[in-house]
Amino acid sequence: MSDGDGWVTLPDGSRRWGRFGSAGLLLLAPEGREAGGSHVLMQHRAVWSHQGGTWGVPGGARNSDETPVQAALREFGEEVAGDPGGMELVGLHRQEHTVWRYDTVLARAVSGERLEAANWESDEVRWVGVGDVPGLRLLPAFGTTWPLLREALGERLAVDVDASTVLPAGADEDGASVERLRDDLAGLAASGVAAGALPDGIVGAGLHRWFPRIRLFVSAGAQVPEPVPGVEVVCTRPEGAPDPPVEAEPADGVRTGVLFVTGRGDAAGGRGVHTVGPSWLAAAGALPVAARRGPVAPET
Repeated sequence: MSDGDGWVTLPDGSRRWGRFGSAGLLLLAPEGREAGGSHVLMQHRAVWSHQGGTWGVPGGARNSDETPVQAALREFGEEVAGDPGGMELVGLHRQEHTVWRYDTVLARAVSGERLEAANWESDEVRWVGVGDVPGLRLLPAFGTTWPLLREALGERLAVDVDASTVLPAGADEDGASVERLRDDLAGLAASGVAAGALPDGIVGAGLHRWFPRIRLFVSAGAQVPEPVPGVEVVCTRPEGAPDPPVEAEPADGVRTGVLFVTGRGDAAGGRGVHTVGPSWLAAAGALPVAARRGPVAPET
């Protein structure tokens, strides 16, 4: 028995499962997995279970030593059989009930292998077209948040970082310094960015945390480190040539908001791009960039 198993009574007298809250995974099918538009993986809850016979997402109680993402992924692995080929995290939505909370983790499947119910907690799991979800008998709490979650599935956050202006002068040519920055950024990609740390309007849906795609731009001639999970490393063009365009290009119907981190005062991002200074990385809550650079002037 996990230490998270148990009921919590809400102020209105209703009960929720999970002493430390619960978490579930809303998985979007890879593009082309199903004909007729985007699909999400839905779980038909076993009739004997709490609010049984309704449809929701795989999930369950969070243990005391787990993050919401860890709990959602563990529960998914316990309740769904098959290999989604890896997942790309998108964001997290939280329903707060004073003494209990439910975290919905949004992710995209990498490949489209067949997935099915793995245990007795589900009568069925199957891919459902996003337009067909409201027609199911939904778990009431999921039905309340579905319109917001559906909108969020069409949103993406990208963070592009200019190493030459984030690191001290000349340090972007030092392979060890760039590797440390890359690893810091990988931590940011894994932990996510709180919605409150983002400029207004960069992403439209009301998630509480976003897991960004990160590109690290390294000067031509510098030692270019290998990419790591969560961070793509891009070599910029030789000095005097324009940098690669940093624009939010729609892809597969997904609107991407780009946050361009640079110290250049003349940086004017492309479409859908918001430019911030290096101190944003420290303010985002994951990177010791400001400590490596020394005091950072306030951003304007």
